[in-house]
Amino acid sequence: MSAEPHELSAAEQLSALRKGDLSSRELTAHYLERIEKFDGGLGAFATVVPDLAFEEAVRADERIARGEWAPLLGLPLGIKDLYPTAGVRTTFGSAALAGFTPAADTWTVGLIRQAGAVLVGKTNTAEFGATCYTDNDVTERPTVTPYDTTRYASGSSGGAAAAVAAGLLPLAQAGDGAGSTRTPAAACHLVGVKPSRGLVSSSVPPTSLTATTVEGPIARTVEDAALLLDVMARPWSGDPDGWRAEEGFVDVVKWPTVRPLRIAVWTDPGLDGVPANPEVVRAVERAASLLRELGHEVREVKIPAGCDDPVRLALRTLFASSVEAAVRSLVPPERRELLLPYTRYLCAEGQTLSGQDLFAAQQVLARYASAFLAALDGFDVALTPVTNGPPVRLGHFETGGVAAIADAMLDWSAPTPWANLTGRPAVSLPSHLDRDGLPYGVQIVGRRREDAPLLALAAQLERSGLWKDVHPSCWDD
Repeated sequence: MSAEPHELSAAEQLSALRKGDLSSRELTAHYLERIEKFDGGLGAFATVVPDLAFEEAVRADERIARGEWAPLLGLPLGIKDLYPTAGVRTTFGSAALAGFTPAADTWTVGLIRQAGAVLVGKTNTAEFGATCYTDNDVTERPTVTPYDTTRYASGSSGGAAAAVAAGLLPLAQAGDGAGSTRTPAAACHLVGVKPSRGLVSSSVPPTSLTATTVEGPIARTVEDAALLLDVMARPWSGDPDGWRAEEGFVDVVKWPTVRPLRIAVWTDPGLDGVPANPEVVRAVERAASLLRELGHEVREVKIPAGCDDPVRLALRTLFASSVEAAVRSLVPPERRELLLPYTRYLCAEGQTLSGQDLFAAQQVLARYASAFLAALDGFDVALTPVTNGPPVRLGHFETGGVAAIADAMLDWSAPTPWANLTGRPAVSLPSHLDRDGLPYGVQIVGRRREDAPLLALAAQLERSGLWKDVHPSCWDD
């Protein structure tokens, strides 16, 4: 092969595996060597399992030799460290759980392994997924974007994004509760997909009727993202929101047919007194211009609702209650002193909340979500920023102390939570690098359960040159 294996897309790697041009063992060795060489400076992995990876790669090669096939057979892959994986350490980003090894896979991890993927490790995450940056006491350093290692790769799926961007993985599974797949994708010049609520069953059995978190792929191309989404989009039969797509997503994006769409666009981050970052505006305007050239009707609109004080309080309330519940169920009291200061702060806040507090927060967020749904009723897609600025410098969110972290995060990531609250599908797409080489992205949000048309639009934008395939410095080493 003329190209190094990691230079091929995941789809191309799978083709090479199936044809016998590349073995899973060779491919796995290649990625493990790159992890060994580069991850010390990136913090992308919480756990690496070379022995298990080679065992699974050998089995994959044996299956391929027998003429068997599965959607991800022989392809190395990483799982976000918030999702239990049988026989592999799963820390939830917490030093308090550094020794925890689950006995069973989660629903989607099971689907991924059944599809033949080779597990090379667990990608790093924020402690209990509580922050939009990835910095914990499990790894020796924060997870950084390969485009500037003095800046965060975002979070809580920061490890997944850093690994794919640096060529340490061809694909990665991620999870998005308020932007946690899309903001890392934007910070690392990647494609990040948050599916519609119910397309992927993130919790089996369900823990909420209004869950905002849904798993999805982080990838370099739209087709690669569709490959993993096709595997994950098999909801559990007991999921109240579960639904199945009528066609495979790979087929949709390989031969995209996109009718003229009505697209709403805004650049306002929805933050009182905080202007839109100029490079963010540039990214959205570039995408809007391209969409018009492609024959879509693009109309500038006012952002339907802002992230005002009641919304901020409601989001903090939900995060505090969910983190406190996770800690209470997973961390023994004698190990809670190992929790990060912000996690302890959220737990303390969560313990003060009443049922009435939670109900009031849900009412505020329901009204917030409804404002978007009503305003977008006449549109097929919304085009917006993903973040209100480039990847931020290490330590940025903690400069005001733990009580100010939530507001500091929203000041950067406010464009994303509304898609979770409405249950709509959203895709973060790369836009460009600025003069300092920092990546920016844009977000397209579709109608609920219209994931296929949204991915087709993403593929159309990719083929029309919305972004260039620009890699970080470690890519060619």
